[in-house]
Amino acid sequence: MNIRETLKSVGPAIIVAAVVLGPGSILASSKVGAEWGWLGLPVLAFAVVLMIGMVALSSRLGVVYKGSLCDELASRLGRGTAVAVGVVLFGIVALYQSSNNLALGVGLEPLFLDDTGGLPEGWATTQIVILILANGAVIASLYLMRSLYSAVEKAMKILVLFMVIAFVLNLLTAMFGEAPERNAPAPEQRNLIPLIALVGTTFSVGGAFFQAYLVREKGWGMRDLRKGTADSVVGITVLGLVSAVIMVTSLLVFHRVSGAPENIHMGAIAGQLEPLFGSGAKYVFCAGFLAGALSSFMVNAAIGGTVLSDSLGKGAKMEDPWARHFTALALVFGMAVGVLGILSKENRDSLMLVAQALTVFGIPALGLAMLYLAMRPELKGERRVPPVLKAIAWVGIALAIVLAIRKVLLWFGG
Repeated sequence: MNIRETLKSVGPAIIVAAVVLGPGSILASSKVGAEWGWLGLPVLAFAVVLMIGMVALSSRLGVVYKGSLCDELASRLGRGTAVAVGVVLFGIVALYQSSNNLALGVGLEPLFLDDTGGLPEGWATTQIVILILANGAVIASLYLMRSLYSAVEKAMKILVLFMVIAFVLNLLTAMFGEAPERNAPAPEQRNLIPLIALVGTTFSVGGAFFQAYLVREKGWGMRDLRKGTADSVVGITVLGLVSAVIMVTSLLVFHRVSGAPENIHMGAIAGQLEPLFGSGAKYVFCAGFLAGALSSFMVNAAIGGTVLSDSLGKGAKMEDPWARHFTALALVFGMAVGVLGILSKENRDSLMLVAQALTVFGIPALGLAMLYLAMRPELKGERRVPPVLKAIAWVGIALAIVLAIRKVLLWFGG
């Protein structure tokens, strides 16, 4: 397959990448770059390799089995197991959706801050209205659109191209611009939550799990096994490169720079764009950040809605009635958490990172479900799953367990 054919066939993994690279991922990459510096890149690279392997595994499972993943699990382990998998993935998606809503709620704040850093009176009410209108529009579109997959694939390709161009230009300007003085002392203790959030957003087994459904939506079969592998490598590599660009830009602007904020917030991250866009940086940042939140609204919710519908035996396609209903439920849940975040006095950026980090707990269950299907003895000949993909799955599951344990220890002061 030549380069042109490869790029043309790419689609399912680009959707996964665009959904994973949402506002929480942008925030996590920025915080890791600012606080951890170059040490964050090896962690990101490791997570990207694991994600490529898991997406490639899921893509293969989607074409070698006659039924969907939940149908295959139900036929072997019972419907209850399939439902448990669907509920776990729906929970992960709901947490991602809450961070999308929190981002939408606070993403406009840098535009309206006064000289003292305050916001206009009644701003919380305005944010809540924005959330209600945005989610209402997405839910209406969900029920009005007949074919979801083709429209989503085209939109995600355009969005990813836009993000790549914008962030690369910004990085180049930061690299060749005037370097800031790095005379701030290294922190005695770094915050692990952004690093865990970065791994949780990049190594998203929930997104990888849905790859099996996307390749079926695209109509791929056994003859397309190589296309699935190429799709996985290209799509997730783009995800990793964009995250790396954001991280490096942040470390060039903030890492060990005297006067840089200790805790990076929305307004500070908007400052990353100043080398390229000057005083208009906050407008560019807010537009891109909000576009990232809105672009992943429906697709992210559709992941949980479709798999939950499939686990209950109600349909395995995004346009199936029950898949649409559960997708709408995920949207409503995310909106509710977003409203609570706006009304809360807690730091909304921290809430977004916690929501991303919490997704680590669902990874082992989904990874084990995929690994179980990959190791079935009936998969022989060309249907056999390569050992390297199984090995990557085992490493990913082990990493998820370690991160989950570490997260519990952090909560309890360990």
